[in-house]
Amino acid sequence: MKMKEICTTEVVCCARTLTAGEAARMMRQKHVGDLVVVDDPDGTRVPAGIVTDRDLVIEVMGKGVDPAAVTVAELMRTPVVVAEESEDLSQVIQRMHTHGVRRLPVVDHRGSIAGIVTLDDALRHLVGEANALLGILAKEHDRELRLRR
Repeated sequence: MKMKEICTTEVVCCARTLTAGEAARMMRQKHVGDLVVVDDPDGTRVPAGIVTDRDLVIEVMGKGVDPAAVTVAELMRTPVVVAEESEDLSQVIQRMHTHGVRRLPVVDHRGSIAGIVTLDDALRHLVGEANALLGILAKEHDRELRLRR
């Protein structure tokens, strides 16, 4: 399955200049656990980094830093690890494993943000495929019982 078919296309992006406090409020308002940091939030939206709710907790709240005194540029993970929308899930899972990340911005052929894929998205898809395989086994068993009576 290709990333274009799996990823969430509603991506919340922000500029590097957003403060940690503003980032936390934006995450709360948009009900997301991450922001993709871009240099042109209203234009090409090429990912420059990513900031998660965990980054805010560990690096700001956990250290007693004033959330108004630090920007997402100081917190974001760089270089940002991305997936291309034409890539297969297995490639992306391997990249997540290699880099130890749970979320990857998905980019189009121009490098602009097209979506985001999370570990949860990958698990949901893989569980769905596993359930489909189990369904095949059940149908095969039922078919055999009907034919051999």
